[in-house]
Amino acid sequence: MRITFCWSEISGYMAACWRALSARPDVDLSIIAWSAGGANPFADEIVRGLRVRLLAEGERENVQLIHALVAEQKPDVIVIGGWQSATYRLLTTNPRFSAAKFVMGMDTPWRNTLRQRLGRYRMGGYFRRLHRVMVPGERAWQLGLALGIPEWKLRRGMYGIDCTLLEPLHAQRLHQPGGWPRRFLFAGRYVEEKGLDVLIDGYARYRRTTNDPWPLTCCGSGPMNAQLTAEGVENLGFVQPQDLAAVMARAGAFVLPSRYDPWPLVIAEACAAGLPVICTEACGSAVELVRNLYSGWTVPTEDAASLARAMASADRKHQDLPEIGRRAQSFAAAYSAPVWADRWKVILTELSA
Repeated sequence: MRITFCWSEISGYMAACWRALSARPDVDLSIIAWSAGGANPFADEIVRGLRVRLLAEGERENVQLIHALVAEQKPDVIVIGGWQSATYRLLTTNPRFSAAKFVMGMDTPWRNTLRQRLGRYRMGGYFRRLHRVMVPGERAWQLGLALGIPEWKLRRGMYGIDCTLLEPLHAQRLHQPGGWPRRFLFAGRYVEEKGLDVLIDGYARYRRTTNDPWPLTCCGSGPMNAQLTAEGVENLGFVQPQDLAAVMARAGAFVLPSRYDPWPLVIAEACAAGLPVICTEACGSAVELVRNLYSGWTVPTEDAASLARAMASADRKHQDLPEIGRRAQSFAAAYSAPVWADRWKVILTELSA
C-alpha cells in the first residue's frame, strides 16, 4: 500500500516513526513536510534515508506544486497533519485523489472554547471527507467527538517516539559514579506558552528550601533565552535529537511547567528515558503518562509555588527516583516507534479492506 504523509515541520520522533513504518512489508511510504526552523531547528539530516520532499517556506502554500508532488506518489492513503494548512486540506477535494483514503492527525485538546464549539460547523465538510482521524490521547479524542467526528473514525496513536537510545539510560544512571543524578532537566521552546517564567520562579523558590539545591539544565531556543541566567541554571540551547540522550543521562528528574501543551512528546521521551516527570495539568500527554506520586508529579498550571514543592519533593525522595523512573518507563513503552507502526499498519489494513 502506498501512503503519503503531508506533514508540518519534521522532528526526531516523527522520523523514527516513519522509519519504523517504512520497514513494514507492503508499505510504500513517502513524505512531504516542512523544513524545520524557528524555535525547533531540527537538522534536515534527521530524515535522511526516507523518501522525503522538504518544502521551503515559500513553497508551503503552493497548491499546484504540493498537489503535483502528492500525485507523483500515486498514494492509496494520504495522511494530513491537522487542519491548519489549507493547501493540504484541499487535497480532499481534488478529483485526482478521489480514490485515495484520507487520514488526519489532530492533537488539539478539548477546551470548550467558542471556536471549538463552532468548529464542527465551520469544518464539518472537511471532517466528513476523512476516513480516519488519529489523536494522541484522551483530550484530543474528546475534541474529536465535540467536532462531530463519529467514534468509529477516531483512533488513538497519532504519535510515537524513538526509544532506541532512551531506554538504556535508566540503567546507565544507576551504575554511573555517584549513582542517580541530582539534577533537573527542562527541554522545550523558550516561550511563555511553555511556562518558562514559571519554571524560573519555581526553581528559585525551590532553591530557597534547601542548603544543597540541584542544578537545572535547560535545552531549547526562543525569545526568552536571555532570562535563563539565574543561579544554578545551565542553558545548553537547542539540542539535536541524537545528542539529547546524553543530556538526559545526567538528569535525575524532568520538569515541564507548560501553560498550554496539547500532547508534549518530550514527556514521553523523558519517561522512556526512565526520568520521573514533574509537569503541569496543562500538559496533555500527562493524562496518559504521568501518575501523580507514582511515575512523577502533576501540579496546577501557572503555580510556581506548587512547582517548587514538587521539585523539593523529588529532591527529598532521591532514593525513590529510580523506581519512580522505572514506572514512568513502563508507561512510555506503549509509544515506541515499532508500536506506533503497528497501530498505523492496522489502520492501513482497515482502509484497504
